[in-house]
Amino acid sequence: MSFRRIDPDEIINPRNYIKKLPFGKFLSSTSIIIIIIALVAIFSSFYTIQPNEVGVLLRFGKFIESTQPGLHLKIPFGIDKVYPVKVEFVYKEEFGFRTRSAGVKTNYSQRPYADESIMLTGDLNVLDAEWIVQYKIKDPFVVLFHIRDIRKTIRDISESVIRKIAGDYTFNEVLTTKRAEINDLAQQELQKILDSYNAGIDIVTVKLQDVNPPDPVQPAFNEVNEAKQEKEKMINQAWEVYNHKIPEAKGQALKMVKQAEGYAVAKVNNAEGDAKRFLLVLSAYEKAKDITKRRLYLDSMMEVFQKAGKKYIVDPEEKGILPLLRLENE
Repeated sequence: MSFRRIDPDEIINPRNYIKKLPFGKFLSSTSIIIIIIALVAIFSSFYTIQPNEVGVLLRFGKFIESTQPGLHLKIPFGIDKVYPVKVEFVYKEEFGFRTRSAGVKTNYSQRPYADESIMLTGDLNVLDAEWIVQYKIKDPFVVLFHIRDIRKTIRDISESVIRKIAGDYTFNEVLTTKRAEINDLAQQELQKILDSYNAGIDIVTVKLQDVNPPDPVQPAFNEVNEAKQEKEKMINQAWEVYNHKIPEAKGQALKMVKQAEGYAVAKVNNAEGDAKRFLLVLSAYEKAKDITKRRLYLDSMMEVFQKAGKKYIVDPEEKGILPLLRLENE
């Protein structure tokens, strides 16, 4: 490989270098300028829009059209200007915290952001809230030319909306039970305000990340939470005993009532049966008194003999049989 020595005069005056090229002596200064202008025109007439972008084409500062992803032509020399806007990208704004680097182990900034995260709830408690707002661009031209600083606009409106909504709820509702409801309300309210501004922004989500009391009152807040948890524990234990004892007592009471009802029914039925039996016997007695008396006597003696055990029939005139039976051993 060989290298040609460059003459310093060629660097000072490029036309001297061009004349030494093939056909260089046929090129004039005007031709060179025309060639340079043509090359600039060719290379500046093409532009590329990425797959997740939309190009906003302006001609002399006037909006012409929005171009889709791909290779396109435009008028060079600054007549046409193209501004690519990422319409498929989801932007995120963080409040109360900042992410330094995202990954498997996310690194957060240690700097406090109390000026944007401290707010007052409806029950006059102070809380430290962290939340995010995710949004997409739905109208590139409006975002570029109708709003001066879209990011600052979204941040200011988001702070205002969250503070307003938090003021309508108690501290415990913001902390636990009503977070999903607050997220939905904040998203709807933020979208409504941006639409009234014709901002060309579509809010994807608003989500409370973390809600805590401020650091100076954190110990007192923890003590209150512990007391509330102990209270809930005792209430749950009392309900457990209640749910065990009350059904048992109700069951026993129902059992006693049923037993009493059964006893009453049995007594009434027995009494009615005895009364009917007495009336039947009376009716039979009135028809044949001697026979009925004898039958009643025999029935009574039969019942007595069944309960007597051993039976001895002795002649009333007999005098010497009793010692033989050894009744003292019986």
